[in-house]
Amino acid sequence: MFNVVLVEPEIPPNTGNIGRLCLATRSTLHLIKPFGFSLDDRQLRRAGLDYWREVPLQLWDSFDALQRAQSARTRYFFLTTKTQCPYYSVNFREDDFLVFGRETKGLPHRLLAANTENCITIPMHGTRSLNLATAVAIVLFEAVRQQQSVLPFLGQTCIQKKTLPR
Repeated sequence: MFNVVLVEPEIPPNTGNIGRLCLATRSTLHLIKPFGFSLDDRQLRRAGLDYWREVPLQLWDSFDALQRAQSARTRYFFLTTKTQCPYYSVNFREDDFLVFGRETKGLPHRLLAANTENCITIPMHGTRSLNLATAVAIVLFEAVRQQQSVLPFLGQTCIQKKTLPR
């Protein structure tokens, strides 16, 4: 469905929760080294629960290595607080890559500078940032929502049926 990229993730519970989000949306989780933890970390496994083994996961030595392995037509969207373009202004497509940075520093400046036309943000007031897993959930589920006509697991909504599920 989609591709979620975490560039140098630092906090194991965030990565575990994001793994569950990816599993729930049939998306692939891409982790860019170095990590601030071991993939055997107890907190990572706890946050991912027993689902962690099922998460579609790819590990990369660098973001450049990930990009070299993809088609030249691949679309990347870089999440940052350093732009004014809101995530909901994008028409997401299946197989898009949603790229998120480290919890403490965000994405590297060189990556943002090289991709300014594809930088998007989550508009917010009263705080400078959100928890990484929360940010991924917001953007990933907007992308999924936009694709609902092609996702067999979503089906009709309750409002469309005018009945509540039992």
